[in-house]
Amino acid sequence: MLLVSPSTYVAGVLFLAVMGIIFTGILKSYSAAAQEISPAQVFFQLFWLPVLFLVPLLTMKCLAEERRLGTIETLLTTPVTTTEVVLGKFGAAYILYLLLWASTGVFFYILSRFAGDARFIDAAPLLGGYLFIAISGLLFIAVGVFSSSLSRNQAVAGIVTFTLLFGLIVGIRYLADIQALQTGVLQPMKAAIDYAQIFNHLDDFSRGIVDTRQVLFYLSGASLALIFSIFSVEAKLLHS
Repeated sequence: MLLVSPSTYVAGVLFLAVMGIIFTGILKSYSAAAQEISPAQVFFQLFWLPVLFLVPLLTMKCLAEERRLGTIETLLTTPVTTTEVVLGKFGAAYILYLLLWASTGVFFYILSRFAGDARFIDAAPLLGGYLFIAISGLLFIAVGVFSSSLSRNQAVAGIVTFTLLFGLIVGIRYLADIQALQTGVLQPMKAAIDYAQIFNHLDDFSRGIVDTRQVLFYLSGASLALIFSIFSVEAKLLHS
């Protein structure tokens, strides 16, 4: 369904256009003055901008549209389970998500080909950045699938996805700065918020540090979101 949907190609074109503009801006800043970190690190620090818009576009139709058209019931009369349907939708969106991000590797290939300076291409932050994109994408896409399972309206599903991702990526970052959380009673909450700091995870991956606790955070979060998606679809079917 994703490959025949016009919104998929619109999302892909917009994604590459935005990332191309971002990459061009980074190169302009490097040509104007020397920088302490590699272009790859700056590039991936802005990952949240495309994620907030790309993930809703890729996932908002996956289950909401099936429910709106009434095809989810027909689909489940075939020899497939609700779990297989949800995982199939998740897998398709996730693979497309990875392909779109992988296509940005062309930017770095062009840079390495024409820059004439190997210092612009630092393998550690480049590989670490793409690994972070792949692992964090599991959670982001799963959140989008869950949001799509909650509504028949794909626009509502997209807005819910955007809101949840904004809270997860940006909101938690600002929660960590609240002074009230520094008190003794709320310190466990502060520790949990620090553990969920996605920007900190990116910094570790960019330095070549792969913390299994961070990997577990994304895997467990994605699993929970998909489980809730399955329960949501089954609950809607029982009440339809």
